[in-house]
Amino acid sequence: MQANVETLGTLERRMTVTVPMKPLEEEVGQRLARMARTAKLAGFRPGKVPMSLVHKNYGAQVRDEVFSAAVESSFSTAVEQNKLRVAGYPSIEHKPFNEAAGNFEYVATFEVFPEIVIGDLSAVAIERPSISVEDKDVDKTLEVLRKQRADWEPVTRAAKKGDRVNVAFRAEIDGVEVESTNGQGIDLILGEDGRIAEFDDNIVGAKPETTKKFDISYAGDNPSPQLAGKTVSYEVTLNSVAKIKLPEVDAEFAKSLGVEDGDVLKMRADIKDSLEQEVTKRVRATVKEQVFQALLGAVTTELPRALIEMEIGRLAQAVREDLERRGTDVNQVNLQPSMFDEQARRNVGLRVILSEMIHQHELHATADQVRAMVNEFSASFEHPDEVVRWYYADTSRLDEPVGLATEENVVAWVLARAKVLDKDLAFDELMGNKA
Repeated sequence: MQANVETLGTLERRMTVTVPMKPLEEEVGQRLARMARTAKLAGFRPGKVPMSLVHKNYGAQVRDEVFSAAVESSFSTAVEQNKLRVAGYPSIEHKPFNEAAGNFEYVATFEVFPEIVIGDLSAVAIERPSISVEDKDVDKTLEVLRKQRADWEPVTRAAKKGDRVNVAFRAEIDGVEVESTNGQGIDLILGEDGRIAEFDDNIVGAKPETTKKFDISYAGDNPSPQLAGKTVSYEVTLNSVAKIKLPEVDAEFAKSLGVEDGDVLKMRADIKDSLEQEVTKRVRATVKEQVFQALLGAVTTELPRALIEMEIGRLAQAVREDLERRGTDVNQVNLQPSMFDEQARRNVGLRVILSEMIHQHELHATADQVRAMVNEFSASFEHPDEVVRWYYADTSRLDEPVGLATEENVVAWVLARAKVLDKDLAFDELMGNKA
């Protein structure tokens, strides 16, 4: 076998591979001979079919199989011999297999991974959040847990923020109905995050069994095309109002959270421990994102277009699947490749950089690091040992902890070379909670 490599561009290569015909023809003959022993054709007993008919009926198929396998194996060998790192899939061109004579030749065009050189990181500043979980943070979490387990008591007074109301409504734009509950009541919590404030404000103050009519003018940049720049007329019937009744923080409440003996102090300690674990994860994620951004800024290189196109396809497919889960007809959505180009370039660039860094600096995760990551995953489960056994029962399940542990090694490598600034941060700020 001979291989000649040409450089077509920074990353593009063309390789002409010549494979001797004799071994291929011998392999074709051997396969056909084996097939002849069991071949079945009308008018002949098994194994008695003349070789000429075996060649006629199966020769083209066997030849394609042998030559296709030769292309695959010879390409891999040529790539290894020439120390090439192929990015994506090669484009293979050759004459029809049945026209090959003397030597079989094909041309493979492909891209290679770029050479990665990490720039100076000493000037890079990484802010590492410093947070301590306090009693007030535990109190806020308890309030959320209480609301999740709340009861609702019917009241006859006027509705106010925080109440749960049952309403039936219809909406019109220019006299044309655009939404309706068809007389059926639905439950809403007034003032809840994500709700339309103007809608709730018009219901506040209304009493059960009353109907209110009002208009809401939506801004032109409203994310809903149906509402953007439109004035909607609503007719809302308030069926009932209920106020929230929060459970007491007592032994029964503690038991409902898994504290078997009902010890309230232990419950608070468990909540604090969970919050501290979440803080650790958030801090780690915040630092990792800064590190990744720093690496992208420290490396300027051309990226293989083949990998970018594959990533665009992956991102587009993920969006299509998400839209389908939401009940959207994806055939009515025009997803242009350009919509994903920027994100695809970032993803590919980061993968290429990380892959080269891990290889150059031997940053692969150790067995102990992988086990520590698995232990961290399993800590929040009721039976951690069973979760650990599940991971190690099938090595493919370790892909995620291996990948994350390896990324942590990359982060540590960068932090050792960059400026790390510890920054005090409030718990709510880290968690993205509203003040």
